[in-house]
Amino acid sequence: MLVPKITLGSSDELIRAAGVLPWTLYTDAQQALGQVSGWSAVMAPATEASVHDLLNSGVSAAIVDSTSAIPSDIDVSRIALQFPVGSLPQAVIAGAGVVSDRSDGLLTTVVVDEQRVCLGVVYSNAESLAAALSTGAGVYWSRKRGLWHKGASSGATQALVGVSVDCDSDALCFTVQQHGAGFCHHNTRTCFGPASGLSQLAAVVEERKRSAPAGSYTQRLFNDAGLLKAKILEEASELGEAQSRDDVAFEAADLLYFAMVKCAAHGVSLADVERSLDLKHRKVARRPGNAKPQWAKAAGADGPKEVPGEPIRMRVYGAGELSTAEYDALLQRPIIDSEEIMGRVRPIVDAVRANGDAAVREFTEKFDRVKLDTVVERAPFAVPDLPAKVRAAIDQAYENVRVFHAAQLGGDTHVETMPGITCSRFSRAIERVGLYVPGGSAVLPSSALMLGVPAQVAGCREIVLATPPRADGTIVPEVLYVAHKVGATAIVKAGGAQAIAALAYGTATVPKVDKICGPGNQYVTAAKMLAQNDTAAMVAIDMPAGPSEVLVVADATSNPAYVASDLLSQAEHGPDSQVVLLAVDLTDAQLAAIEQQVHEQAERLPRVAIVRQSIPKSFCLRVASLAQAMDFSNAYGPEHLILHNDNARACLPDVVNAGSVFVGPYSPESCGDYASGTNHTLPTYGFSKMYSGVNTATFLKHITAQELTKEGLANIGETVMTLAEVEELEAHRNAVAIRLKDL
Repeated sequence: MLVPKITLGSSDELIRAAGVLPWTLYTDAQQALGQVSGWSAVMAPATEASVHDLLNSGVSAAIVDSTSAIPSDIDVSRIALQFPVGSLPQAVIAGAGVVSDRSDGLLTTVVVDEQRVCLGVVYSNAESLAAALSTGAGVYWSRKRGLWHKGASSGATQALVGVSVDCDSDALCFTVQQHGAGFCHHNTRTCFGPASGLSQLAAVVEERKRSAPAGSYTQRLFNDAGLLKAKILEEASELGEAQSRDDVAFEAADLLYFAMVKCAAHGVSLADVERSLDLKHRKVARRPGNAKPQWAKAAGADGPKEVPGEPIRMRVYGAGELSTAEYDALLQRPIIDSEEIMGRVRPIVDAVRANGDAAVREFTEKFDRVKLDTVVERAPFAVPDLPAKVRAAIDQAYENVRVFHAAQLGGDTHVETMPGITCSRFSRAIERVGLYVPGGSAVLPSSALMLGVPAQVAGCREIVLATPPRADGTIVPEVLYVAHKVGATAIVKAGGAQAIAALAYGTATVPKVDKICGPGNQYVTAAKMLAQNDTAAMVAIDMPAGPSEVLVVADATSNPAYVASDLLSQAEHGPDSQVVLLAVDLTDAQLAAIEQQVHEQAERLPRVAIVRQSIPKSFCLRVASLAQAMDFSNAYGPEHLILHNDNARACLPDVVNAGSVFVGPYSPESCGDYASGTNHTLPTYGFSKMYSGVNTATFLKHITAQELTKEGLANIGETVMTLAEVEELEAHRNAVAIRLKDL
């Protein structure tokens, strides 16, 4: 249910006359009514100081209780007056100076939709306004029929979004979500004729989504993600090529149509799009605007160009300047079109399942451009002769990771629940595990360590690595060395969806595994999820995953250079890396120092071109307190959480959702990625709310057992038989009864 609120606009008389009622100071009307969770009540009762503190803390609006609490220097456009359900005394309207210019005392009321399109003109009074606010619906005063619940008989109802007062305090404006055929009794959206432009387009698309005939082109657009994506790309290309004024207008209209179909297919309204636009308008820093490399190349450009001195900056928001919807939008990751990705992955998985090694060789040649003679290398491996420094580093990292994961092997559980009844729980290693190590041209021995060591510690009988081969068909030496140390039994020289399919179903040479673990791109993740959902594969996975991410909490005690280095260590992973900075009560100068360090350090990096793409898409959120920062972090659920704030260790009890936490100024994420001992294969995309990172238990399963003596069966027998009778499972009851008879 939408909870309306009265906003002041340019009229402060309404709020200043509200002292006739006992109000409380809130940050959001929804929480004031207790109907929608979200922002919480701040304080009560309101005082001049508390209103100042609230608005200065950065909230975008305040719900206030009394006129005495409103200082004369407060911008009243940031104040909203929330009335209790079912209550709107005439004294408030009269005392506020909201005066009708009509002889009958009614207030002229303009009704608009969320796009501010006028639907019609009606009338209100104290009674109808009280009913509208209490029901959250469009309720007005009819000069003929009295109280008028809009759409009660026709079904063209309205959800009330908000009420505002005009500059002369003699008219109201209702903002509504219009349902049904429209506002007008002639079944048009407005009383001034049919809607037009984007509002009409959104309505038409929604109607077509509901009523498109089976097999029609329109229905195909909604159901075939690949077709819709192709049309959007086609129209975007044609708009890019258009030159004349008429052609640009024509092609832009086509693109908007298919864009709105995409929105409707995913339940996104035009209002949702506009809220996203409003959020973008609040940016303090703009991204440079470089196209992604594949589009820059297609357009004949050279891709992202280095612009000497151009600042590399994150977007900056103030928590208090965001609406609830805008705040929630910052918690979201970029939407991944899983259907489109699954559509590409399924044929690969099906081909490997049907054709085995031949399909793996075919896809490796197609995607990795490597022609293989054999798909698998079996242990014992020819251990490569690595430089002594590299070998020593891997050995130390291996030992730290082994020690930490060995400590996770808990003892078996053995409990006597009542005399004669012993219950136990013991662990057994998953016998065959597949470990996906991304790579190819990259060198990622750390991923092999983080997956292989806990599998070895757990005691898995068969450990199969899968990793893309180098251009000459060989395995990265450092990865091969780690495979030897962790006791891997085989290495599959393949990457991508084809490697996952080979591990899930097995081939003539690739052993079938029982569980697949390891990070990868969106196609690897899609293949893992596809295999997990196929009962023919009988395989589990560690977790779904998305782009790598970090959230850093910094306050006035933080070293700007350290903070910037941690942000950049994540940003260099790729253009889609998610980087978030929570600035706790930082001054403009303190935040600027961090921004300057980000720019200066980034320009010295070999991967600065990637950072120029990822950092501008990342954001900084300025918050007033550490508690507010931890609330945001827990709602976001980051893969990596870095606490740079003062007394960081004291924050650990407040961490609810995170993949791994790095505590204090001398705990960079890099240490956890490589050698401190914890695991770097962690849940991303907010999945830390329900998944753990890879650990020893990832490679274990737990089995329970129970043993009853005659005494134990006698003690519990009546309970079991009674419950079996309740569930009408006579054989269950008899299995106990036949034994009790012999006792």
